[in-house]
Amino acid sequence: MRFARTGLSQRLKHRALAIGAAALVLPLAAGVAGSAVATAAPAPAHSAPWGGFEELWVPSTMGNIKVQVQWAARGGNAALYLLDGLRARDDANAWSFETNALEQYRGDNITLVMPVGGQSSFYSDWYAPSNFNGQEMTYKWETFLTEELPNFLANYGVSPNNNAVLGLSMGGSAALTLAAYHRDQFKFAGSLSGYLNISAPGMREAIRVAMLDSGRFNVDSMWGPPWSPAWLRNDPFVFAPRLKGLSMYISASSGLPGQYDQPKGVIGYYNTANAMGLEAIALANTRAFQVRMNTLGIPATYNFPSNGTHMWAYWSAELFNARNQILDTMNAR
Repeated sequence: MRFARTGLSQRLKHRALAIGAAALVLPLAAGVAGSAVATAAPAPAHSAPWGGFEELWVPSTMGNIKVQVQWAARGGNAALYLLDGLRARDDANAWSFETNALEQYRGDNITLVMPVGGQSSFYSDWYAPSNFNGQEMTYKWETFLTEELPNFLANYGVSPNNNAVLGLSMGGSAALTLAAYHRDQFKFAGSLSGYLNISAPGMREAIRVAMLDSGRFNVDSMWGPPWSPAWLRNDPFVFAPRLKGLSMYISASSGLPGQYDQPKGVIGYYNTANAMGLEAIALANTRAFQVRMNTLGIPATYNFPSNGTHMWAYWSAELFNARNQILDTMNAR
């Protein structure tokens, strides 16, 4: 359903509809911005002003999923999905508090969509619940992000077919996967420090170890054993031909400490060393992906800063670097 976003009479009409739908969408206190919880079906209007911030609870096969939203400044129908990393939290998407993403896009005519949760999920549809940590439900993140969530947001005037998707690390790989298999939904995809050559020697084992370290998740429940076809389906290096014609921004840093690395104490230096190693792996993966794409004759925008580690301050800067390309692609200025 589409509705006009301008005019006092239209706004009053949709406010009335929202009140009538109170059994389905219950307002919660969330500062001056306001928020909403959806328990059964989407509401026809939202309480935050255009350009304002809102938290929604979106029904899914996984249960109700929190989604943080900053609405387009002038009622545009474009959306930018921002995907979290491996250690995604259950209370907030890290793009909303680790970066200045909200401020970067506050005046732009594009809605920021930040799904919450999905630790170690790679935003995939899993085969089964993880049996190492007692997970009760099966992750179905691809279904959520490409069916349930866009259908829900369509009731708020966000187009299901005018979306961009960008993520970091786990989310970077997932952004390309989602865009590759859902070209009717996504016009742009961005990967920041993503793992884009999952079939490279040692990568499957590294992902297994990383997921065990991040929540004791079993990778076999996600994509099956290493010889399963799901590994190839989710490898950007393998499905690269599907990306032809897609606007893309791809970035990874050298892994050398830069301006945002200022470790203090033993833990600080340990974390920086870990971030250096992770970024070096992401760089090797991303460079291999670049060669593959060049061989296929598929263009993309690449950025390889000479300094930078696997940490949020660098990804915030890269989001800003991609901003003009995103807004131009989505016609969202």
